Amino acid sequence: MATSSHFSSLVFAALPLLWFAVAEGAGVTRHYTFDIKLQNVTRLCHTKSMVTVNGLFPGPRIEAREGDHLLIKVVNHVQNNISIHWHGIRQLRSGWADGPAYITQCPIQTGQSYVYNYTIVGQRGTLFWHAHISWLRSTVYGPLIILPKPNASYPFVKPYKEVPIIFGEWFNADTEAIISQALQTGGGPNVSEAYTLNGLPGPLYNCSAKDTFKLRVKPGKTYLLRLINAALNDELFFSIANHTLTIVEADAIYVKPFETSILLIAPGQTTNVLLKAKPFFPSATFLMMARPYATGQGTFDNSTVAGILEYESPSLHSPEPMKKLPLFKPALPALNDTSFATNFTNKLKSLASAQYPANVPQKVDKRFFFTVGLGTNPCDQNQTCQGPNGTKFAASVNNISFIQPTTALLQSHFFRRSNGVYSPYFPFNPTHWFNYTGNPPNNTMVGNGTEVLVLKFNTSVEVILQDTSILGAESHPLHLHGFNFFIVGQGFGNFDPNNDPKKFNLVDPMERNTVGVPSGGWVALRFLADNPGVWFMHCHLEVHTSWGLKMAWLVLDGKLPNQKLLPPPSDLPKC
Repeated sequence: MATSSHFSSLVFAALPLLWFAVAEGAGVTRHYTFDIKLQNVTRLCHTKSMVTVNGLFPGPRIEAREGDHLLIKVVNHVQNNISIHWHGIRQLRSGWADGPAYITQCPIQTGQSYVYNYTIVGQRGTLFWHAHISWLRSTVYGPLIILPKPNASYPFVKPYKEVPIIFGEWFNADTEAIISQALQTGGGPNVSEAYTLNGLPGPLYNCSAKDTFKLRVKPGKTYLLRLINAALNDELFFSIANHTLTIVEADAIYVKPFETSILLIAPGQTTNVLLKAKPFFPSATFLMMARPYATGQGTFDNSTVAGILEYESPSLHSPEPMKKLPLFKPALPALNDTSFATNFTNKLKSLASAQYPANVPQKVDKRFFFTVGLGTNPCDQNQTCQGPNGTKFAASVNNISFIQPTTALLQSHFFRRSNGVYSPYFPFNPTHWFNYTGNPPNNTMVGNGTEVLVLKFNTSVEVILQDTSILGAESHPLHLHGFNFFIVGQGFGNFDPNNDPKKFNLVDPMERNTVGVPSGGWVALRFLADNPGVWFMHCHLEVHTSWGLKMAWLVLDGKLPNQKLLPPPSDLPKC
């Protein structure tokens, strides 16, 4: 694989302070150090100082095997508070290592450090890590790759090479200043200047031809591309010109393989694909391109990131230099092609084999119905606001816009000091029924609070996530911490509790940690609450999270010792 000099030096630099030690049991213990520090980075002929891990953009790759134990020391050398989330890791009983600021931990303050300590249990595949405070994940993110156990193999052809491809966004301005201004004025935040592919915007942007990710392949070889959407606010279509991709995994869950020339990937989602190179040198190069799938009424970055797929020449002295070969470009769907999005997601099915079963809860103990969507908050006195009709934009679940506490919820729960920090009475259903996807109500104001939904250990849960048309219907990628869930059904319009459950897939539904709630529609999820702790659920469009489209589940301890949350580490950050 060949890359630009930028990518080679930044991403595939030596991994930070990594070593191995034999652990008790099957896995090994892997140590990493993440130094959070400022680094000058130049893209689009614009240089800015930004928060990074070890000076890298994107950050370093973490690689482990199923069953391994990870100790990752995060040292904060910048003025911003920081916390790191290991997106998709179940964190069984180790909620202290999950990372969302003020949910499972107080952030790591300037000059402080914290060791994230967890074991990878029953998981293998592509995930990623990112900052989980304010908008710092725009620059603080990287791949988290879990290989099968040493003697295990993939349930598909062994690839010749594996290549992480991580999508992101580039902002010329400081993203902390962007969201701070938006929250102050109540309006929508400024959008990014470019999308990036492994940190590089590519040749379709001005002053960016040299900052292009290049994937060099050998004819006839099969490559595993580990795709990760780390963008702040955009779902993306992706395609490689004149090539077919075979989907084999999503969110670190093996799927029934299927072929496609285009895929859709939402922020927070990962997708593994097999790319079979052409059998002979094609005397051409091919663009890999991604651009947004946009359903809302707000502004978005309407641009396209590109990388280049090129073949190794059959001879060292190729008659044609690479730059003179014809360059093919893929055709991507329209920006609002919900039909493609729906057809693509409907093709995703769990492998559901004897070795990798789909353990869908067949019996449901608790059913919940959550509306997700936008709304408004009143403008502060003596202030002019830029939201709808002079209000401030807000977002909510069941009309409750989450107020972030100043003490971590998990600490408050564990030390029995929750009084005044959160309420345990999150509503099971919307307080008022309305035509969720029809004409919106006149009153768009949301309620505000810090409320959690309490579950007994091992409760089997079904939750319906219903988009609303308030301020426009929109797709919302919802991420659940601490669990995977099964997507047993989805549709458009208002969920029909009498007829829609009859069509649920309880055999081989897709298992994920992040799901796109369809624009103007609903999705039905099931999971088993077998992981004690406090678990965040939020939209992975960062602007919606900032506006309050988030909530938390509190799963109580079980009766047995191995069903209880582990005690907090001694270096847990203090607020």
